[in-house]
Amino acid sequence: MRVIVRTFSELCVTVGAVIVLFVVYALFWTGVRADSAMDDQIHDLRDQWARQEPDPTAADPAPSATPPPPYRDGRPFAIMYIPRLGFTWNKPVLEGTSTATLKKGLGHYAGTARLGGTGNFSVAGHRRTYGDPFKDFPRLRRGDAVVLTDGTTWFTYRIDKGPYKTVPSDIEVIDAVPRKSGYTRPGRYLTLTTCDPEWGHSHRLIVWAHLDSTQPVEAGQPKALRR
Repeated sequence: MRVIVRTFSELCVTVGAVIVLFVVYALFWTGVRADSAMDDQIHDLRDQWARQEPDPTAADPAPSATPPPPYRDGRPFAIMYIPRLGFTWNKPVLEGTSTATLKKGLGHYAGTARLGGTGNFSVAGHRRTYGDPFKDFPRLRRGDAVVLTDGTTWFTYRIDKGPYKTVPSDIEVIDAVPRKSGYTRPGRYLTLTTCDPEWGHSHRLIVWAHLDSTQPVEAGQPKALRR
């Protein structure tokens, strides 16, 4: 009997240790790795944009009728800022919403509009783990700014509705004109999505926004990012 009790006790201790290690991994280590990955993505983007900075003494190039190249799967193409979540909050936006992609930042739903384009530019992000990018998503309110840059232009969107709670199968939320958003005609929209509850994924939280303004990067930061 003593051997059985001792064996059971040791098993409980082992299981407890495994659970603790898993919690530490989920709460801390994935966050450390994700923060590092996101910082790397932002650094690489800014370095790339700096190398492509136009020569101010050069003549203006002729406008091109060639459409911009498609975003590359798993690669970053923009940086997002949401002042409501803190003036130091900024995350890279990558193409695609695969598990591997969302470990490195926010993910653009392939097939939705391009940044600043007509349609619905839709982006997903983790609520918890992997850097907790959308941990404070429920704090977002109507009128809040969501600012993005692709290195040449600042795009300022303004939230019109949300956070709206729905189920994962409700894919209409990223339609070109999302029916439940209140929009009734084509426009330049933004949809943000994340999981709910905070440590689960049975539902989704959604916010919808419209493109409020744009300005060239050379003009400085938009008003929404100035303290």
